[in-house]
Amino acid sequence: MNRTIRPLVAADRSGVFRILENAGNFTPEEVATALELIDEWLELGEHSGYLTYVLEAKEGDGTAVLGYVTFGPTPLTESTFDLYWIAVDKLKHRGGVGKRLLKFTEEEIVRRGGKMLLIETSSQETYGGTIQFYERTGYELVGKIPEYYKVGDDKLIFAKRLANPAAESVADIDAEPAKAPSSTTPAGF
Repeated sequence: MNRTIRPLVAADRSGVFRILENAGNFTPEEVATALELIDEWLELGEHSGYLTYVLEAKEGDGTAVLGYVTFGPTPLTESTFDLYWIAVDKLKHRGGVGKRLLKFTEEEIVRRGGKMLLIETSSQETYGGTIQFYERTGYELVGKIPEYYKVGDDKLIFAKRLANPAAESVADIDAEPAKAPSSTTPAGF
């Protein structure tokens, strides 16, 4: 199976809508909001501020959208980006689709000069797998706003500093030996 990440096009909208509806943890209002961002991307492209990509699989004569991601530069910052949406076909969970989309997002942000990615999510039990996914991929919980979305539903804010491997390797040549970190961070996979 050949898998490709590419910019979302209008023909992908229905596949992404299906993924969002079947996810099981998005309300109708959240699905509508995700589609609004997609529509802005389709209308304005890069100027929308919502960079939107899909991971598609080519099987035989057809293709299928397995997941999508929307991210963009955080207004009024120099090099911070926000992850607005990432969703994977429920049948493809634990198949590496989300991990591949997130890795692509991080690489694309670094390519665009970004240095940090922020992710906001819900504390609801239905988001437990999502929270674990972020922790396993090296994101640190940096903030929690109690009852942000509604009573009993906190806003969780995850962050990860992104590094430019080329810049790091040049910096490492002249740098002093690194000190051991004072705390541990979740290991990526």
